[in-house]
Amino acid sequence: MRLVAFEGADGPHVGVVSDGGVIDVTAIDENAPRDIQTAIENGRIGEYAAAADNAGDDRLNYDALTFLLPVERPGKILCLGLNYMEHVNEGIFEKQPYPTIFMRSVSSMVPHGQPMVCPSKSIQLDYEAELALVIGKHAKHLTAENALDVVAGYTCCNDGSVREYQRHTIQWTMGKNFDATGPLGPVFVTPDELPEAAKGLKIECRLNGQTVQSSNTDMMMFPVVETLVYLTEGLTLEPGDIVLMGTRSGVGHARKPPLWMKDGDVVEVEIEKVGLLRNRIVDEVSA
Repeated sequence: MRLVAFEGADGPHVGVVSDGGVIDVTAIDENAPRDIQTAIENGRIGEYAAAADNAGDDRLNYDALTFLLPVERPGKILCLGLNYMEHVNEGIFEKQPYPTIFMRSVSSMVPHGQPMVCPSKSIQLDYEAELALVIGKHAKHLTAENALDVVAGYTCCNDGSVREYQRHTIQWTMGKNFDATGPLGPVFVTPDELPEAAKGLKIECRLNGQTVQSSNTDMMMFPVVETLVYLTEGLTLEPGDIVLMGTRSGVGHARKPPLWMKDGDVVEVEIEKVGLLRNRIVDEVSA
């Protein structure tokens, strides 16, 4: 299934993307979970498919919807840095023997179509096109054989980074957590819609229509399975947790001169078979 969360007249709704439009499954089945995370936590994702099967020909206009985050209250947003060798080579880093992990906060995330905020304290707002996976089960000490069993779905992310603050210390947390700098969504895609472990998918970032990043998920140094195994050596993953899988080369800070996003720019992240995430950049003072 391809699901979206959006604002209905009476609160959050969930829809199934179908035939170029959206089936409002919340309107069809009032007992179905009103947000995707609740469905994940309670093993009720299948109810959306059942409701969609009972739908007629009515479809909502996809482009007219006000989208919400596909997962509204993740307990953890775990992020990989330096997961594409091209990205390592364009910076000051070396290839690492283990995944480089940092975390984002929910307040740093923003839905598709909503403003991505350029902070008043820095002009160095950078883009990072990334695949995001959503956890569907409690998990600890996963193995290569069962790691994919805990993945509920995939979506797009722009791991927006305020580079000036990211470099203030050896820890990246501050620069990765400015409010409304991390677009996520809009489509939540269940694993059966994609190749195993989301392998072989083209991933791009465009700024004002110009391609600034282009790669493939096969280029990850630590792919989905290996990452999940490593994370659960120490962490318990929980339903609704999000894992961002890192970005490739082409980021703005590595260009000469640097390419920073600014007020009025439009940034897009597109992942083959997953979807398109689009946001306009707005200065904090006018957000």
